[in-house]
Amino acid sequence: MLELGLILAVGLALIHAFLSKFNIEAIIPEYRWLSFAGGVSISYVFLEIFPELSHAQETLENVAIPLVAYLENHVYILALLGLIIFYGLDVFVLNHAKSFASSNSPKKSTFSAIFWLHIGGFALLNVIFGYLLQDLAEHSLIECILFFIAVGLHFFIIDYGLREHHEKVYDQKGRWLLTGSILVGAILGQARVINEAGILMVWSFLAGSLILNVLKRELPEEKKTCFWSFCTGAIVFATLFLSAT
Repeated sequence: MLELGLILAVGLALIHAFLSKFNIEAIIPEYRWLSFAGGVSISYVFLEIFPELSHAQETLENVAIPLVAYLENHVYILALLGLIIFYGLDVFVLNHAKSFASSNSPKKSTFSAIFWLHIGGFALLNVIFGYLLQDLAEHSLIECILFFIAVGLHFFIIDYGLREHHEKVYDQKGRWLLTGSILVGAILGQARVINEAGILMVWSFLAGSLILNVLKRELPEEKKTCFWSFCTGAIVFATLFLSAT
């Protein structure tokens, strides 16, 4: 089971590398599959991420870390910090992208720097994500499969959004950086260079960014949503998850 994290990392990396380019709209309308994926992701947030944050909070309350000792809700503060940082990064990138689009002579070097800043943020998340895959060895095979489905859909939508913003440069460079970063994280995870308290703190930060991405990217706009597809995704995933745990 020690290699399970690496196996899942390879599967998730393949989504970034190849499957995200699959033209799913030729089979299912965009508003339907986005809504379904959003329902799955929301179920994952409420049934897995929130309970894990609560568990991490209970664990860290008994850890003697000087800085953490002064914070009552350190896990939730770290999650909030992760959400704020990546929301700020998104706002910064999108505002500059709009200004370049409306400019007659955008500076290519500046635009490239913004692209790498944006992709670099997601690459950092993937390294963290890959590192934390080591903990899945304690879960059942069914739980791991459900995890892969939820996170795979999450990655699929992230790729969809990044490709929409950055177009060809994402396909040429960005997706390969995200592919490699999750594999690097998984390899580091096998070395277990961070203790349990550190892992919980890193997970809390990651959870905040995941919650942001789910709410911002995976809940479609009003004109691109299908409420029943959203409900189907949420109910099906919740049913399978609760049956497996």
